[in-house]
Amino acid sequence: MSTEPNEPKSRARQYLEVVTGPLEDKRRWRQYKARIKRLPGNYRTAAEALERYLMLFGPGDSADALDMFDDLAELFERGAADGTPIREIFGEDPVQFVETFVQSYSVGRWIKRERDRFTGAIDRAAGEDTVGKDGTDQ
Repeated sequence: MSTEPNEPKSRARQYLEVVTGPLEDKRRWRQYKARIKRLPGNYRTAAEALERYLMLFGPGDSADALDMFDDLAELFERGAADGTPIREIFGEDPVQFVETFVQSYSVGRWIKRERDRFTGAIDRAAGEDTVGKDGTDQ
């Protein structure tokens, strides 16, 4: 079922991707997981913990998320190869590290929409004007 980048997708593949998502994304995810699995124990444990955190608080769009996870695997592979201690990778505050790491990637559309919705609701509850400069309700 593999197609070249410029080759049109078959109807069966198009239907499959509607149901399951892009097959290329699934391939990239499996490659990422294999890379993490090959890490030494303590690096793998740290990478899996960071992965879990990012699943909850990271970018929501698959392309950005996959780029982020690829970069995460590279970071830990390089750290393991260089013998960099886990604490040196994360620093004293792992949450601050991950928040800084995530800033390098765009926020997913659904996260932005929910942040805007949340902010607008709080503004309305506080009695503040929520009409944007373009005249639309934020």
